[in-house]
Amino acid sequence: MPPDTRILAGLREIADTFDLVILDLWGCVHDGIKPYPGALDCFRRLKDAGKTVAVTSNAPRRAAGVIGKLAEMGIARELYTDLFSSGEETWRYLKTRPDGLSQRLGRRAFPIITNRDLDILEGLDLELVDDVANASFVLVTGVADEKVKAADFDPVLRPAARANLPMVCANPDLLVHRGGVEEICAGAIAERYEAMGGRVVYHGKPHRKIYEIIFKAFRIEDPRRAIGIGDSFRTDIRGARDMGAQSALIGAGIHRLELSKGGKVDAGQVAALGKQLGVIPDYALPFLAW
Repeated sequence: MPPDTRILAGLREIADTFDLVILDLWGCVHDGIKPYPGALDCFRRLKDAGKTVAVTSNAPRRAAGVIGKLAEMGIARELYTDLFSSGEETWRYLKTRPDGLSQRLGRRAFPIITNRDLDILEGLDLELVDDVANASFVLVTGVADEKVKAADFDPVLRPAARANLPMVCANPDLLVHRGGVEEICAGAIAERYEAMGGRVVYHGKPHRKIYEIIFKAFRIEDPRRAIGIGDSFRTDIRGARDMGAQSALIGAGIHRLELSKGGKVDAGQVAALGKQLGVIPDYALPFLAW
């Protein structure tokens, strides 16, 4: 039986236990529009404490694009050590074709993509097709309309599954709150495709590859000296725990309706939801704070 989650007021309480912070963005640092109160201060305090901060996002965009978007929100580049995105990992996978499956994907992609994610296509020499019958694989990054549901893509997903087309998913998240409005992410479409028998190649949290890239970049040999911080049991907490790192859940993000009461995290609800989802965080905080 895993130990109970320890509720923290801020990361300062455990700062001597970690060297590397793998820090989620959406629902943790910002709401898609502006930073949360205390987030910028926490960045500065982590930097002053000499911690390595690897901002790690399931944004289906190149890392440079995410860095630029953060700067527009007032989250300056000098506040963190480096940034890793699922979009960057996807781009490198499609560019370098490092394994047998990627080499068999072909070049004809049926895109489920938004205009804000188009940088993921630059330099890939892909042919985008508008009929899935002509595709060799499906590339999904996300949707532009919060009213869209995963089932709306069934007319594309069903024939793709019958044709055994692989799907490349550039964002494993299921949903996100953009300024308080809920919308599905690419992971919801990929999950539905898998339920139809389709094969999906995922990039980003909670899958091991992005963590291995980060650990290698910062020469982390002992995973317990790293801590994954984010608002999702399914991605942030699962990914960190599977790598043997510490984990800290932010209660005010995606699970805020279940976990947050009066600006505090309900420890009983953390335990109940963690048991339901099969993963227990080491720590929980109401908001990202030092």
